[in-house]
Amino acid sequence: MIIRKTKIVATIGPSSCGLEKITQLINAGVDVFRLNFSHGNEAWHIEQARLIREISLEKKISLGIICDLQGPKIRIGAFEKGQATLAVGQSFTLNVDCLLGGEYEVGVDYPNLPYEVRDDDVLLLDDGRISLKVTQVVRNEIHCIVLSGGLISNNKGINKQGGGLSAAALTKKDFKDIKTAVQLGADFIAVSFPSKRSDIDLARESVFKEGGTAQIIAKIERAEAIKELDSIIDASDAVMVARGDLGVEVGVASVPGLQKMIIRRARQKNKVVITATQMMESMINSPVPTRAEVSDVANAVLDGTDAVMLSAETATGKYPLEAVQAMHNVCVEAEHEQSLQSNHSIDIRKFKKIDESMAMAAIYISDHLPIKAIAALTKSGATALWVSRSNVSVPIYALSTDPLTRRRLKLYRGVYPFILNEDSLDINKILSFVESSLIDHKVVTVGDLILVTFGDIIGKVGSTNTIKALLVGNITD
Repeated sequence: MIIRKTKIVATIGPSSCGLEKITQLINAGVDVFRLNFSHGNEAWHIEQARLIREISLEKKISLGIICDLQGPKIRIGAFEKGQATLAVGQSFTLNVDCLLGGEYEVGVDYPNLPYEVRDDDVLLLDDGRISLKVTQVVRNEIHCIVLSGGLISNNKGINKQGGGLSAAALTKKDFKDIKTAVQLGADFIAVSFPSKRSDIDLARESVFKEGGTAQIIAKIERAEAIKELDSIIDASDAVMVARGDLGVEVGVASVPGLQKMIIRRARQKNKVVITATQMMESMINSPVPTRAEVSDVANAVLDGTDAVMLSAETATGKYPLEAVQAMHNVCVEAEHEQSLQSNHSIDIRKFKKIDESMAMAAIYISDHLPIKAIAALTKSGATALWVSRSNVSVPIYALSTDPLTRRRLKLYRGVYPFILNEDSLDINKILSFVESSLIDHKVVTVGDLILVTFGDIIGKVGSTNTIKALLVGNITD
């Protein structure tokens, strides 16, 4: 049986919504679904989430849901003809007061923009496809010269090269969408364009205020976020390397190095990390990926990312199913190469928590005994997360009575959640249940050696204090 460690996140959209299409994507290997709140309305998102939950119950599997907030995406306005062609060297003005643009002017939806740019700043439109150099700011008008031109259409995004725009990370729409995300039972909420720790703290407070339990994902896509990276990671439950806007602000040549650094820092801090944006971009219109895209996904896997994400490829692309299948195949091949090169060095830092030290001990034992699987009995998922931060060579099966925990575990690299139905406090009965579950799922066979981590107080968060090496077939109740 081929087991893929790296998780796949797929964005739901017109090409992938509805019962039949979502079911097909699940069968192809999707672990977590993303609902992009930049598109669609409240009712649509709630319905897609309902379908995901319905299918997961029917299939008796866990599926995570990420609600991705739009954030303060600064955009130009609309053109009278829907678009305009800008020529290199021509004058072009961004005018806060302009209602309908034309060949030499367009509106902008961020009133503070004239106060946050100065002469010689470079503004990038449509993910950097159009670049403008500021020549003069006059009241609400930003006069520019076109450095790189082309066709530009309505409502395209604006970035400032090098960062520096101060729009708040959470807008009125985002606070409303947080309420919707809580209502539909989101497992994760992604915060767009955070620049500091307080942006993440505010999002978390807003979720709690609405009665939600969703974990917070920080999307790293501002130049300012790189400067505050450690504090943002500390405040978050997970981070996303959002390479689109990040590449526009810091330059695309800097993105590969930053991607590796963000993944490394997140893993060091025991946080989950997703790599996103344009991973299989050509598959929006093509049934097969380019060689460069295959290498891109493989390198993210080799870097240690927990998950890789598909955006437009599954949301609006012509080949959503093929995109998931292609990503699955690339991940499996990259993980095979990684396993051949792995150096499983044990983390030598000191631990203050017993359950964390148990996780590290499990990693060490699995590297020195022919262990087939690690089974973590967990309430919160913390033990499974800690084990997954090392490139452990064996799969980690996390058994939990909590459905929310099991859904979150779907985002952790190399971790596979199972339902723990055993209500008995008798550890021998629970171990027998674990053995039966692993055998039923064809994970192990009689005679295999497994590790089980658990606590004296079953079901209590943070109580893991025991590791047992067990021979399958010799566990009795």
